[in-house]
Amino acid sequence: MKRHFAVAITGASGAVYGVRLIRELLAAGNRLSILISSSGFTVLEEELKLDWRGDEEAVNAHLHGFFKAGHDNLTYYADSNFHSPLASGSAAPDAMIVAPCSMGSLARIAAGLSGTLLERAADVMLKEGKPLLLLPRETPFSVIHLENMLKLARLGVRIIPAMPGFYGHPQTIDDIVNFVVGKILDQLGVEGNLFKRWGKMPDSGEK
Repeated sequence: MKRHFAVAITGASGAVYGVRLIRELLAAGNRLSILISSSGFTVLEEELKLDWRGDEEAVNAHLHGFFKAGHDNLTYYADSNFHSPLASGSAAPDAMIVAPCSMGSLARIAAGLSGTLLERAADVMLKEGKPLLLLPRETPFSVIHLENMLKLARLGVRIIPAMPGFYGHPQTIDDIVNFVVGKILDQLGVEGNLFKRWGKMPDSGEK
């Protein structure tokens, strides 16, 4: 059965994580609702040269062309569109992932604010007891950052920091990105083969 995931990209560095995650979830046959904050659009252009700004219809056209996906599989909702199904618990997705998650977005989610659709969608996941995964990308963390993450973790939110492992001897930036995205897929129960797992290393003697 096709699962429904909401993927949000905010203004933290690391937009590539969100883009790669979207690719992998689509490849696995899932249906996606996409949210991008205003700062998220800025980082997408700055880091990946992807200018996806525009109204809701224009952004959908950009995404459908880039990911080669139709409206049945991928739908973008503007941050001001509170008519989106994501704004109601009656139509909540199976899980929501914010990748990358800025400290500002994390703080507003922790405070229960719903000033944008992204924040409201995260609030819906919390109130409905559904999986919410956050990929914070910041360093160093302040005490405020850590307290916000602890508060959310105690509510059941999965905090998956962008901390790649190096035991697989990554050779490219793609290898590093894949490790982190693979960890997200693991938490979602989505099968993936993006990174080498411990105990299955080439020097482990496994044939």
